Amino acid sequence: PRSRPPALLLPNCVQPTCSFHPLLPFPMASTALTSHVTSSGLSFPASSPRTSVSTPAFQSCFHAPSIYHIKGFDGLKASSKLALERCYFQRQFLAPLRAARVSKMGWKNGPSGQARASAFKVALLGAAGGIGQPLSLLIKMSPLVSHVSLYDIANVNGLVADLSHCNTPAQVVGFTGPAELPNSLKGVDVVVIPAGVPRKPGMTRDDLFNINAGIVKTLIEAVADNCPGAFIHIISNPVNSMVPIAAEVLKQKGVYDRTKLFGVSTLDVVRANTFVAQKKNLRLIDVDVPVIGGHAGITILPLLSKAKPRCEFTQEEIEELTVRIQNAGTEVVEAKAGTGSATLSMAYAAARFLESSLRALDGDTDVFECTYIQSDLTELPFFASRVKLGKQGVEAVIEAELQGLTEYEQAALEALKPELKASIDKGVAFANKQAVPVTV
Repeated sequence: PRSRPPALLLPNCVQPTCSFHPLLPFPMASTALTSHVTSSGLSFPASSPRTSVSTPAFQSCFHAPSIYHIKGFDGLKASSKLALERCYFQRQFLAPLRAARVSKMGWKNGPSGQARASAFKVALLGAAGGIGQPLSLLIKMSPLVSHVSLYDIANVNGLVADLSHCNTPAQVVGFTGPAELPNSLKGVDVVVIPAGVPRKPGMTRDDLFNINAGIVKTLIEAVADNCPGAFIHIISNPVNSMVPIAAEVLKQKGVYDRTKLFGVSTLDVVRANTFVAQKKNLRLIDVDVPVIGGHAGITILPLLSKAKPRCEFTQEEIEELTVRIQNAGTEVVEAKAGTGSATLSMAYAAARFLESSLRALDGDTDVFECTYIQSDLTELPFFASRVKLGKQGVEAVIEAELQGLTEYEQAALEALKPELKASIDKGVAFANKQAVPVTV
């Protein structure tokens, strides 16, 4: 069991000046705090008057006393450079606090560098769907987003009205139908695409292909015409085929940049971290499991031998965890008994990857995520692995994690390649044939 954390100590002079955090019962200050958190809370100059904030909701964001250094960033997960648990909502609280100076006290920004502002525009294509709606809320909450374009063929006016009542800075604008698609993409920095139909009981990811492939192709054509330099996050399944389709369309349009096209496989990492933490009774703050390959069935390969902290697994545990991570989507589909698929966890994972991309665009030099991209790591043209993100997209692929695999992992890697190659080839073939336009 976790020990009760200490109360957070804030200077009396630090008062909220613009907004309240939407999920916490107390004001969210728009002023900045220093970049170090100590066992007593956030550290301040010794002469600073302090006041205690000890609401249970806030304290639940923190763990047992230790020294937290808010320095690096590699998604909403634990890392050696940031010992504070990666919780999306607590990041929404901490980020604005770190964002600006408190000039009257003469405080300076911490090691993360310049103060940040809500500066980026995001387009969400497929905003009215099961993933799109919760994801739109999470995007609206990000302190790095100034504008959210919500697009769908279904009417999004109600969604826009609902979100506009949330007192966070991002402005929300809705666009409905193909005629409004181009305007939804003007000037955006990141395009997130969850559009398409969800999985249903008995439906494989391949079953989704014929419907979702046409939708993604049409949307990517619009992206190429209206915001060719944007980061593109593909969520629509099957991701293993949709990303190659997007790449081919962008090539045909003459605007393909392999460093800015991503298949969002983050949910596999989120699940792997969760399941390993549960199995080994570990804090999620400490767990980091890289997941490579693709984003469907056996193409999903969690590298348990590379998990941090280092864990001892029996062969039975390895096989059980691997199969559960690979089939976790089916687990949710069956649990919902025909009423839907993994929408909330997918929205969370997509928000995590989006936050990573925005941090990278904003100049953070310590952003790492696993993602499905055009890759030279293997003989396959597309492959998921951990990468370093920067202002221009993928800056580096972390090759070391594919070295020193166990015999089980190496065999699983070889076994996934034929299926992943078939999915890639299917996507490329679809993109290069003449298809009837699809209404999106």
